[in-house]
Amino acid sequence: MTDAEQLILQEVDVAPKSLKGYETIIGREKVAELRELASRLRGSRAAHINATVYGGGVSELLRSVIPLYRALDIDADWLVIPGTEEFFRVTKGFHNALQGADFELTDEVKDTYLVHSQAIADLLRTHYDFIVVHDPQPAAVRKLHGRNGARWVWRCHIDTSQANRQVLAFLNPFIAEYDAVVFTMEEFVPADLRDQRFSIIPPGIDPLSPKNMTVPMDLCRQIVEWFGVHLTQALITQVSRFDPWKDPLGVIEVYRRVREEVPGVQLALLGQMALDDPEGWDIYHTIVTETYGDPDVHVLTNFTGVGNMEVNAFQCCSDVVLQKSIREGFGLVVSETLWKGTPVVAGRAGGIPMQMPEGSGGYLIDSIDECVEKTVRLLRDPREAQELGAAGRAHVQAHFLITRMLADELRLLASLG
Repeated sequence: MTDAEQLILQEVDVAPKSLKGYETIIGREKVAELRELASRLRGSRAAHINATVYGGGVSELLRSVIPLYRALDIDADWLVIPGTEEFFRVTKGFHNALQGADFELTDEVKDTYLVHSQAIADLLRTHYDFIVVHDPQPAAVRKLHGRNGARWVWRCHIDTSQANRQVLAFLNPFIAEYDAVVFTMEEFVPADLRDQRFSIIPPGIDPLSPKNMTVPMDLCRQIVEWFGVHLTQALITQVSRFDPWKDPLGVIEVYRRVREEVPGVQLALLGQMALDDPEGWDIYHTIVTETYGDPDVHVLTNFTGVGNMEVNAFQCCSDVVLQKSIREGFGLVVSETLWKGTPVVAGRAGGIPMQMPEGSGGYLIDSIDECVEKTVRLLRDPREAQELGAAGRAHVQAHFLITRMLADELRLLASLG
């Protein structure tokens, strides 16, 4: 018996939500549209399955969207799979490989994935009408569990435009069992999956979550200063998992070069440590070692007191937020930051450009030199920074709120019924 078999599928407890609060943001017509879309699904049972309850964009989406399903009279559950560290190291390897990294797909790796996946599939005993499975960690559950009367969707949040062919070929037989697959961008759909039914649904942020709700600026400043940041000095921040694809060491280099032109600038690196990402601890220790002895670098995690409200405060108080991604599925933190009216300098990767069209939100960059140049420009020109931030917020309101994502999901599920 594996460790996974001794555990359970965790059903995550989420607070109820009312759609009323969203009316002032998206308008009554959009709320009415959600109710109409949901009317075709009313009374059905749905489950979303992922690998962690905290520490990543998927968990943030599910914490907001599951209560909205319920507010629309759809009986929805959020289930989190169990797994050993060995299993999650394998699936993090799959994650990296699907984004283009090299990976050795040995028989031992396959066995680890399949044995744990079977144990997870055996734990799914409740009947649902719709099951949405997120990313590669639980991808095999559909085939190993069987249909059981449900319609199944696989939701890929990863940039798979340059996926490792060997790993993709291994996962393809499992993905082929789904009634539909969902990607963030059409460019992410591998050629092998284009004969399968697929939908394009970008994520969206929840404007009423603790991470995105309006917080008085004096309280934001008090929170940020509590962590030792001096807001009399300029502040650059990056919020992301500690992941090589987010290029945290590149961010540190950018900070050091910006500091040569803007003396006294500070850097905050905020990272959520996730249950399904053991690699994150290695990156964290590398960052701490690299920045040791610099009092103007603040490396903060959920284990040092950083939660959603703290991230909100840092995004509000920062002069510039970086998202120096090399590969990116979407990058929710970009929309989160722009929602606060704070400008972003970000890598031209994955779903980031759709959040920051030209003249809106900040600057897209392709190199460290460009990142330094654009960051210095925004630090020296607060008026331009404010204008770009305001334009970014308007773009997010029009395109990247969670209510739009929910509407897209409801249309997809209704089409499968």
